[in-house]
Amino acid sequence: MANIQSPLFKTHNENLKRIFDLIISIIICIFILPVLTIIIGTIIKLDSKGPIFFKQKRFGKNKKYFVLYKFRTMFNNGAEEITKAGYFLRKNNIDELPQFINVLKGEMSIVGPRPHEVNEDFLFSNLVKDYDCRYIVKPGITGWAQINNLRGKVNDINEIQKRFEYDIWYIENWSFWLDILIIIKTAVKMIKGDTKAC
Repeated sequence: MANIQSPLFKTHNENLKRIFDLIISIIICIFILPVLTIIIGTIIKLDSKGPIFFKQKRFGKNKKYFVLYKFRTMFNNGAEEITKAGYFLRKNNIDELPQFINVLKGEMSIVGPRPHEVNEDFLFSNLVKDYDCRYIVKPGITGWAQINNLRGKVNDINEIQKRFEYDIWYIENWSFWLDILIIIKTAVKMIKGDTKAC
């Protein structure tokens, strides 16, 4: 595995990131997410049968499993088809908001490499050299790759290679202000809508 160095290996930087994550996730989980869950949950239920939340195992820091939460955006019949409500939720990144629960639990950070589906991770780790270096930090709700239009379905090896390079750049060049920049740009994309997420 490549010898990756990161400012996040320093305890004070790791603590700063965790404190920021905690403050934001506590605010969202107490004051915003409950109200949104009632509203969005009602829309999801009216649009299609099935649960409000989608839960799936993902790899976290040090490749430890955790259960990731999302608002359900697909039909609950095994077919990979997005619902009408799901299209809106994905386009505006609203489906990711329950992951602030994961942040609160310490399984994720607000900013970091996005966790892929486990079967995709196994595939990508065989295709991209040193791919598992992504696991040396917590995965994020959003990330450097995502604000640079590298999100959504992976179409070829070049795209996942590029995502990996952006993730490693973020890990090696982390700063508190870089996280703030990524959060601001993610918020802008939420307002404008992002069709690549659909």
